[in-house]
Amino acid sequence: MTRPSYQKYDVEVRPSTIDGHGVFALEPIVSKRKIGEIRGESITVDEARIRATRSERIMIVELSPRKAIDFSRSADPMRYTNHSCQPNAQLVIANGRVEFFSLRAIAAGDEITVDYGETHHAGQLPCRCGAAGCRGAL
Repeated sequence: MTRPSYQKYDVEVRPSTIDGHGVFALEPIVSKRKIGEIRGESITVDEARIRATRSERIMIVELSPRKAIDFSRSADPMRYTNHSCQPNAQLVIANGRVEFFSLRAIAAGDEITVDYGETHHAGQLPCRCGAAGCRGAL
């Protein structure tokens, strides 16, 4: 299967020791490069917050005070990017897109992770990233 043009590196979804499934690099990824992006359903922030209360797995990113994207039905592998308190990638919102960039070189086989920052979980979800200095909760 051919990857979409906005997915710059080959990745695969597989079980993760962090949580459920994760996205893993299938090839080395150079530092400070776009890895890919995720696309999903455009919704209002009000609708996003309602959906967040109805789902154990929240796959929503708020783009602005009024607009959000729900990735729960997306086929893009980057939707499985897990949180880490010591991430190797960064989620960037630019021009209405949710993009992922490497913070450092990522080896083939490594799980791609980002720091979720502030979440709808409001510090109530235990963090299982296992990183040194883990905050302990999302």
